[in-house]
Amino acid sequence: MILKVLKHTFLNPLKEFIHDSKAIGMVLCFCTIISLFFANVPFGNEYILFWNKSIDGTLQHSTSLGIFHLPNTIQVWINDAFMTFFFLLAGLEIKRELIQGELNSPKKAMMPLFAAMGGMLVPALIFVLINVNTIYTRGWAIPTATDIAFTVGIMSLLGNKVPMQLKVFVTALAIIDDVGAIIVIALFYGSTIQWMYVLLALIALALIVIANKRIKFGLVQYVLGVIMWYAMFNSGLHATIAGVLFAMVVPIKYLTRLQLQLHVPVYFIIMPIFALANTVLQLNASSIQLTNTLSIGIVLGLIVGKTIGITLFSYSMQFFKIASLPKDVKFLQFISAAILCGIGFTMSIFISTLAFKDTAIQNQAKVAILVASLIAGVVGYTIMTLACKKTSSV
Repeated sequence: MILKVLKHTFLNPLKEFIHDSKAIGMVLCFCTIISLFFANVPFGNEYILFWNKSIDGTLQHSTSLGIFHLPNTIQVWINDAFMTFFFLLAGLEIKRELIQGELNSPKKAMMPLFAAMGGMLVPALIFVLINVNTIYTRGWAIPTATDIAFTVGIMSLLGNKVPMQLKVFVTALAIIDDVGAIIVIALFYGSTIQWMYVLLALIALALIVIANKRIKFGLVQYVLGVIMWYAMFNSGLHATIAGVLFAMVVPIKYLTRLQLQLHVPVYFIIMPIFALANTVLQLNASSIQLTNTLSIGIVLGLIVGKTIGITLFSYSMQFFKIASLPKDVKFLQFISAAILCGIGFTMSIFISTLAFKDTAIQNQAKVAILVASLIAGVVGYTIMTLACKKTSSV
């Protein structure tokens, strides 16, 4: 009992994530396979309809329930409401690492910061160059995202053979990548701004800050957080941004506890449900189009762009003595980690649903993401296995 209390009081959430990432990746893989299977059996249409059936019989994003405007399908509930908890946890991880973790000083943050920038800019550039003057240009951000669970999960398959410094570096990079994705979603993938709702969201945020100074963090702040989410959902900005904003005003002394409370429900309930709902793909000629510019841009962006961007920016920082690479990490190990960062599952799929309204284009993008992520995972794992064997034999 004492050990259990100590675990949930003092355990570093970053180490908790690294420890569980193998299981998280396996669960997400299983859910993806299950979803693809059910979407492609004789009753696949009913399975797809289950996630997308509207509450009010319209194709609107939201429906009016009395005076309230709420999500209109199960999939929208998952992507706009449940995923807010994922963004909340990401925000808490970002805040904690900035305050007392691997990003708590400019020197510590510099290398993963620039590596993440390279890992976003180069894939975006590759995608845009391939898709310039096409209907797909709005999807430029799809290959910029790194899936933290799958990337660290595959690294964890090799256990202690992978240097802990490299795991921490990749995790920090992915956290910063999440910040970039959040900013991109906020700036480029919203709809027409409803300023009254934006004002309501800001008022709710301000009231949380005031409440933190007067009363214990708890029910009042959570109710205000729900109001902020509702206002954000109707504002034209993406509703999940409310999760990040809420995380930023959580008092420091509650960060670790809240992270640990969210860890299991987010990674083992919400994320698997997200995978089930967003990999509902019927694999046919219309969805498997890996030779069109959309698919090529995503695949090359995730695999080639991520590898080049992360490696080029990181070694440039080392060369100009601005920041240092992780200690005791060999070049081949670093390259394999950069390739693994091309696994773009969660956030890439999420952005694809925001970038395109056409379901057929969304499906093409999702298939390309899955193919690219599979290639990045297999190639990255193979090279890292060889690199670790080579290192251990020296």
